Amino acid sequence: MDNNNKTIEEVSTPLPHREGQGGGSLLGSLLKDTAIYGLSSIVARFINYFLVPIQTKRFNAAGGQYGIITNVYAYVSLLIILLTYGMETTFFRFMSKEGENPERVYSTTLRLVATTSLVFAAVVSVFLQPLANLMGYSDHPEYIWVMFVTVAIDAFVAIPMAYLRYLHKPVKFASIQIFNIVLNIVLNILYLIVLPALEWNPFGIYDSQFTLQVVWVFYINIFCSIVKMLLLWKELGGIRFGFDRDACKRMLGYAWPLLVMGLAGQLNQAASQILFPYLYDGTSEEANTQLGIYGACIKIAMIMVMITQAFRYAYEPFVFGKSKDKNSKETYAQAMKFFIIFTLLAFLAVIGYMDILRYLVGESYWEGLNVVPIVMAAEIMFGIFFNLSFWYKLTDRTIWGAYFSGIGALVLIVIDILLIPRFSYMACAWAGFAAYGVSMVISYFAGQKYFPINYPLKSIAFYFLVSAVLFVLMTLANSHLPMWASLTVNTLLLLVFVAVIVRRDLPLSSLPVIGKKFKK
Repeated sequence: MDNNNKTIEEVSTPLPHREGQGGGSLLGSLLKDTAIYGLSSIVARFINYFLVPIQTKRFNAAGGQYGIITNVYAYVSLLIILLTYGMETTFFRFMSKEGENPERVYSTTLRLVATTSLVFAAVVSVFLQPLANLMGYSDHPEYIWVMFVTVAIDAFVAIPMAYLRYLHKPVKFASIQIFNIVLNIVLNILYLIVLPALEWNPFGIYDSQFTLQVVWVFYINIFCSIVKMLLLWKELGGIRFGFDRDACKRMLGYAWPLLVMGLAGQLNQAASQILFPYLYDGTSEEANTQLGIYGACIKIAMIMVMITQAFRYAYEPFVFGKSKDKNSKETYAQAMKFFIIFTLLAFLAVIGYMDILRYLVGESYWEGLNVVPIVMAAEIMFGIFFNLSFWYKLTDRTIWGAYFSGIGALVLIVIDILLIPRFSYMACAWAGFAAYGVSMVISYFAGQKYFPINYPLKSIAFYFLVSAVLFVLMTLANSHLPMWASLTVNTLLLLVFVAVIVRRDLPLSSLPVIGKKFKK
């Protein structure tokens, strides 16, 4: 039967087990799934990058409009965690748990998230103006209503999207993700570039200078979210399998620490953008300008989010599906090493080609590019923290994740409060770096006590040392050489890092397809 036509009854575990499959084969399976989901994630994120130059060129830094987008999206990123409340991970855990009915688990999850999303949308509608006043948008409550209802829709849609991953339907998953982002891009181009250029005002949304209010960026978001939900109509039919109260209680018991952990973890990414307007020592317009610069420049660093997200899509069901294998710990250790190797490679690639990548944002935002390496390093530590997190998920000690993320969030908030008034958005970058670093370190030591894994620390430290040296050399090249010369030097340095990887851990003969040409 075609894999895309599987029913829920035909799939009992997130990833099918193959008898006799060794650690190398398991890593191959993980690499394959990461490539499938990762390609869609990277393509989708790459396409989504087009929003950055479009919006930063249309909304000049001095106007503060992009600062508003950054601030509102920070709230949205926290709300999506709140409204999914750990149910994606819980879904995978219970779908593969012995004694649970997969049909009922899926339907129960759908109904839970649908109910909470509807309640949230209703509460926002009733208390819209007080919320707008609290957030500093008393003159524009429509910002809050549009984006908060959008996030309610997105939270509900997250469950059928997880179901596609469970059924191993990467083509449909990727198609929906990419189509949704392309639609967003097309509408942004239409309303921010094409219609103003044609001086065509069909709905009266532009003023006499054809200036567009930032709320239309939010309207485009809600339209795209509704379309995405409609594309998942078939998967939403799983809601008919009923509601299991007992399973619901067990799932919520497993999920609530994940919610706390998720909120605390997302605070490490969003708290700075939320707190910044309240802490910045200047007018609200100046705060929005500075926040917009920071928000635009960290988009360049989001390549780490792409890699981490791609890895998560494959790794989460992989870990739960293979947790009973005898050699699972060895596999997890190797997966950690290769995750670090390739994120460091991505880090160096961004630094090496910064002279090109800076054009992703408008020139008026370039003064904030110094935050990029700091934010990327923080994202690497977050990825390591995510890899480490499975010890408490597999042992059902999810409350520990809440502790670690909570401590990290506390570190971030304290640094923000102390340093934003003095150092502006640079304080935000270093606060995130410190928060992820603390969470990563304490999670590692606790994990070694309760679920010890023999990570190849010497090898990992070697790669960090090499990448640190290359980073310094690339930074010097970027600041002291002409653009053509720095790109040449940095390309050679990047090839040095690739050569080290091939020499130590990934010989060309081990690569698929082309590997046979390098075998003796």
